[in-house]
Amino acid sequence: MRKLIALLLVVAVLGIVAYVGFRVGPPPEIAIKPAAEMIGRRTPVTVTVSEPTRGVGGVVVELVQGETVHKLSEASGEQSPAWVVWQSGTPNSELRFDVGKDAIKDLKPGTATIRVTAERAAGMFWSGESEVKQLELPVRLVPPTLQVMSTFTYVAQGGSEAVVYRVGESATRDGVRAGERFFPGYPLPGGSPQDRFALFAVPYDMNDASGVVLVASDAAGNEAQARFIDKFFPKPLRTDTISLNDEFMQKVTTEIMTQTPDIVDKGNLLDNYLQINRDLRKKNMEFRQEIAADTQPAFLWRETFLPMVNTAIKASFADRRSYVYNGETVDQQDHLGLDMASTRADKVPSANDGVVVYADYLGIYGNCVVIDHGYGVQTLYGHLSAMDVKRGDKVVRGQTIGRSGTSGLAGGDHLHFEVVLHGLPVSPIEWFDNKWITDRLKLKLGGALPYGESR
Repeated sequence: MRKLIALLLVVAVLGIVAYVGFRVGPPPEIAIKPAAEMIGRRTPVTVTVSEPTRGVGGVVVELVQGETVHKLSEASGEQSPAWVVWQSGTPNSELRFDVGKDAIKDLKPGTATIRVTAERAAGMFWSGESEVKQLELPVRLVPPTLQVMSTFTYVAQGGSEAVVYRVGESATRDGVRAGERFFPGYPLPGGSPQDRFALFAVPYDMNDASGVVLVASDAAGNEAQARFIDKFFPKPLRTDTISLNDEFMQKVTTEIMTQTPDIVDKGNLLDNYLQINRDLRKKNMEFRQEIAADTQPAFLWRETFLPMVNTAIKASFADRRSYVYNGETVDQQDHLGLDMASTRADKVPSANDGVVVYADYLGIYGNCVVIDHGYGVQTLYGHLSAMDVKRGDKVVRGQTIGRSGTSGLAGGDHLHFEVVLHGLPVSPIEWFDNKWITDRLKLKLGGALPYGESR
């Protein structure tokens, strides 16, 4: 009996030694996820390695092209010892890095392979083979072709313009970049498959057009650029002063805070007003940018834009306002539309044919209507006392859409009117002008713009 027990113990010990000595972890699961289906100037890549049984050890990521190998990234993790039967190592490892010509100067067009090597957890006597996964990707380093087709591009600070151009077949994104702003391109109606156009603007606070370029990029991030502005006319911001008093601030803060539940009462009239004038104004600007995406890829208008008739202009576009309270400057903001006033609750016409994309209360604008006229051109009507349209309504030029009023941050009955191009307020005066539309838009776009044509 003793010999049998001894034999069983020896067998058990040998079994444990064999288990511990040769127990390697299962192959880690490897996922390689590039941001694009090709490598270009800079392609972000995410590599995930997971092994929940004994954990992830060393991971090495390399780029292989021909005989050349570049190390892209590496990481180390913990693996549980072979005798530990519960998981105590690092269950997964994630690596993020960029691959492309910007990081690897001798990268060449053709193909390249991302190779990931992950260690398996080893036993005492045997380590097992590392797990390897590879992903071959095309390497594209030449940007799309880009040709400017239109001429005589004259644009003012805060003003709009158009450019017609042609891109290569590899282009996936194109348009005009003006500083941090981007104005997307569209297929040119009636043109060839590669003919494009963009309506763009030089932002009202950009006094140098050197930051305005036409761009076209491909799926790999390669970008072609072209300068195309022939003349630029600086128009410095005008200045204005707004005197604040308690009566006005009490009126506007009470209304706006009632209509905007996410504003927190700061317990002080001036602080509440400044919260609205600064923070809420910024949120309203962001919303204006969001709603800009709700635009139709078509010209919905055929005539000049129509201002509110028989009105006096009480405030201009691109006025930099200083707000003064008790003789002290407490804030500064930019006014980006026209304030037009006539009689109280006067009829407000739609500036042109279009579709209503917003009709509701909007913070500093009060009762507000936004109309889309296609290809990123929208008009905004603020401070209304009444709105006669709703979202989705089709409107025609001159149709009454509401009445002027004092809602929002308005000191007296008037209409706050904006022309907005892809979320950026631009000079409305240009869009009222037949000569400007003819010279700056119609002559470039030709039959693509149905300006002057009958319905």
